[in-house]
Amino acid sequence: MSVAPTKIPTVELDALWQDFLRHLAVERLVSPHTVRNYTQAGREFLGWYQQSFGGPPVWSEVTRLVFRNYLRWLGRAGLDARTVALRFSALRTFFRWLQKRGVRTDSPVRSVVLPKRGRKLPRFLSESQMLDLLAAPLRELTARLGAEPPPTRVETLTLLRDHAVLELFYTAGLRVSEVCTLRVQQIDSESRLARVLGKGRKEREVPLGRPAVAAWEVFRRGAGGDPAPTDPAFADPAGELPPLSPRWVQRRLKRHLAGARLDPALSPHKLRHSFATHLLNRGADLRAVQELLGHAQLATTQVYTHVSLERLKKVYAAAHPRA
Repeated sequence: MSVAPTKIPTVELDALWQDFLRHLAVERLVSPHTVRNYTQAGREFLGWYQQSFGGPPVWSEVTRLVFRNYLRWLGRAGLDARTVALRFSALRTFFRWLQKRGVRTDSPVRSVVLPKRGRKLPRFLSESQMLDLLAAPLRELTARLGAEPPPTRVETLTLLRDHAVLELFYTAGLRVSEVCTLRVQQIDSESRLARVLGKGRKEREVPLGRPAVAAWEVFRRGAGGDPAPTDPAFADPAGELPPLSPRWVQRRLKRHLAGARLDPALSPHKLRHSFATHLLNRGADLRAVQELLGHAQLATTQVYTHVSLERLKKVYAAAHPRA
């Protein structure tokens, strides 16, 4: 049984799904973005199930046939293969958690065959575009300093922080959640290293470029005070700047992308793509890039080799006399 594929329904989450989300956020420390996606996936499945079967699911009894019907319904609702895969990724993770909790001994989602996804190459900025973006906050600050009225402390410190955050994204290829949760004690300016706590509480050390370290130190001097080692790396001791958050970073990035005449729709994650692509374009070892990005699987990093290959093909086509 299945309802007609109109608008995808959503309902409130049941107690088990809410416990699952708390496990992800508190114990596994997944990003707020992932929690939000898994929340949406759970609400959509529960909405579909209740419309199809007249009540909420009993998780210990749901069968594989249910998920095959759900997959067909998602296809008729017009969702592409990538979106469907994201929904089922959430469901698979949920059922693995149920198995660990002893609610089930199997996963009815595991053997459901999903439609094949076309490989989507990550978008990234070229090296010259990246340099334009990195220069945008200081370019704006310089213009403001030469105008009347001059920028306030908050305006100046905001632009200095923007510059340091962008430099850190590009120098280390960090996730936005990793930048926002970074503490003072995790940055070693002298050794130019940062200790980053990534997905699944996995810690890694990443090198920092001189411009990134210098930009962070300029921000810290501008912020003043004597921060404790456990204080956020981008906090303002006076409390005049809002705390760094993914939403704040996205909003400030949008501003500086526009200032650099680049696509303002690009996300902070595209800076991570740019970091990886530029390293590989300049001959970096794939496994080294995997370690720098904090990828658990090499296959996750290999997508960037396709980006580099596309670039090489274009260079070849433009330059080789017999291309």
